[in-house]
Amino acid sequence: MSSILILGATVVIFLVAYVTYGSWLAKQWGVDPSKETPAHTLEDGRDYVPAKAPVLLGHHFSSIAGAGPINGPIQAAVFGWVPVLLWILIGGIFFGAVQDFSALFASVRHKGQSLGEVIEENIGRKTKMCFTIFAWLVLVLVVAAFADIVAGTFAGSAVDEATGNMVRIPANGSVATASMLFIPLAVCFGFINRTNLNLVVSTVLGVILLGGCIAAGLMFPVYLTKTTWMLVIFVYIFVASVAPVWILLQPRDYLNSFLLYFMMIAAVAGIVLTDPKVQLEPFTGWKVGGSTMFPFLFITVACGAISGFHSLVGSGTTSKQLNSEKDAKLIGYGAMLIECVLAAIALIAVGYLTKDGMYEEIGTPPQVFAMAIGRFFAALGVHTYGEQMINTIILLAISAFALTSLDTATRLGRFLFQEMFEGKKGGKFWGNMYVSTVITIGVAGLLTLAGYQKIWALFGACNQLVAVPAFLAVACWLKRIGRNYKMFYLPMFFMLAATLSSLCITFYGNLMALIQKAEGSSLMVQGVQNVLILPIFILAVVMTVDGFKVLFMSKKLISE
Repeated sequence: MSSILILGATVVIFLVAYVTYGSWLAKQWGVDPSKETPAHTLEDGRDYVPAKAPVLLGHHFSSIAGAGPINGPIQAAVFGWVPVLLWILIGGIFFGAVQDFSALFASVRHKGQSLGEVIEENIGRKTKMCFTIFAWLVLVLVVAAFADIVAGTFAGSAVDEATGNMVRIPANGSVATASMLFIPLAVCFGFINRTNLNLVVSTVLGVILLGGCIAAGLMFPVYLTKTTWMLVIFVYIFVASVAPVWILLQPRDYLNSFLLYFMMIAAVAGIVLTDPKVQLEPFTGWKVGGSTMFPFLFITVACGAISGFHSLVGSGTTSKQLNSEKDAKLIGYGAMLIECVLAAIALIAVGYLTKDGMYEEIGTPPQVFAMAIGRFFAALGVHTYGEQMINTIILLAISAFALTSLDTATRLGRFLFQEMFEGKKGGKFWGNMYVSTVITIGVAGLLTLAGYQKIWALFGACNQLVAVPAFLAVACWLKRIGRNYKMFYLPMFFMLAATLSSLCITFYGNLMALIQKAEGSSLMVQGVQNVLILPIFILAVVMTVDGFKVLFMSKKLISE
């Protein structure tokens, strides 16, 4: 199958969707550019800070992208390229982009407050508390996972399992150096951006210096252990969580977005110039390797189709920086479609390298992606060194986005923890931004030390499950103000069925493995997973029932 045909059709379909369906949604919900946004009415110089559309797009895109749109499609490719591509297209247009756009817009109309506050106002206090606890736990998992992933990527010094000797890993050291240099560069750009200097001029300067950071990283790798980097990362995300958003988070994400743009442009150029053949089978079967297409395809391809984490970003940091409601479609709906294009490119990459989607012998999904893009350019006559350079830069871009997702998740975790104690006894202490940040990072750190991998299998379902109360919250609000909300029915019911069935299948599989004492099973793995599944499932059911009461059974807001 032609890669150009797959990529070209994907881009055209998304452009048409953005112009037509995206504009229709904005009209149905009442997006009004004349209304002042919370970034202006509540500007505080820390969290509520108006940002120019390109800057905010970069921040939002960097925060939601991470490694998700690369990992998911590559992992799901075992089902064939047709079902994965269809889910990217349908999910992106009617599920993911709708969720991101609506969560951002609803938060803007609720003074930039989080989804938890939107839920309390439109569904009820009990539902809000359930959602806040659930979302905070999911974010703690994100912080633990991404901290471990980033520290592993930065670790330039490690023990060789074969010899027991310490060895140096230049690629990791280069990524670490460049990523650390990004931080002071972002701070400088943040201050420059507060002046009257033209954004184009400052961006060109920033991108040139960004290239300098990459060059410095390649020339001067830093060789530290994973444990050392873990400590450095925890200190960094603490500062990033409490510092004014314009100093670090916003400019860092904006500049990092150019790394992702470069990665996507390089991938598109390689595909267009070489038209590599996708050798992956169109369809391999409904059940592959013990996993059935439903629900696992729709859980695995998360950020490339729909991700509940995006609604937390849109209603947590992005809504507080939106300069005008006219930017909501570009940033909410448009950023998700761009991410879906990246997911399609990732699918082409794994389809080019494998016939059955089994990529494990090649390496991790980011390594599969980097190798494929490198080979595209190798086919154009780029020398071995040039191919290695492209691989390194692409892996650097992926790790940089993992770090941006990490610091954004920490800030969101801080917001949610503060909301849990707002107006309660002891709330002044527990709701303090420094205390809430330390607790969020501390719990994530304990999970990392204890081996968060033991419960990571649940993250996919939990992440997607966040989308259900997000749809419910916005639908209930739109119902209350007399706007159309029926476009949420399909994605809401479908994701509810996919996530809950996934949790049930995992619970049953773990239980049987423990009862039958299957090889590789243990109480510390399957047992811990099942202990976590029960409260997660209960919280989801409670939130859904309360939301359905408002949406389908009541003509007025249910209050506690």
